[in-house]
Amino acid sequence: MKPTAALIRRLEKAARKAAQASYSPYSEFRVGAAILAGSGKVYTGTNVENASYGLCNCAERTAIFTAAAAGERQVRAVAVYTPTKTATTPCGACRQVINEFGPEALVISVCDSADRIQTTLDRLLPAAFGPKNLGRKKA
Repeated sequence: MKPTAALIRRLEKAARKAAQASYSPYSEFRVGAAILAGSGKVYTGTNVENASYGLCNCAERTAIFTAAAAGERQVRAVAVYTPTKTATTPCGACRQVINEFGPEALVISVCDSADRIQTTLDRLLPAAFGPKNLGRKKA
């Protein structure tokens, strides 16, 4: 089922709100994400930085990991907010994690201007490696 315009607006609003809780003392780059899970529930996340930079976690992964911990196994849509003039798509690591749960998920990126990106994960990460490459079906 394709998310409605109203649901997309709800995801965008939730992503913007999630960014307010960002723990980003090093980059000062607040990012928020909201995902629409297979159940229809919305989960949010924000970026969490660490003095050991390699241990940071992106907003998209925080939201997806929260959903997975709640038993969700499908991502239908992801909205990402960045406090920038142009919309920013998920990083490569986040694209791979989105692929695990939603290889055809809708991805919406919004920012502080009217600029936006609305596409699908399979366009952002063509020929992705995933469960099918291991001969496994998704749970």
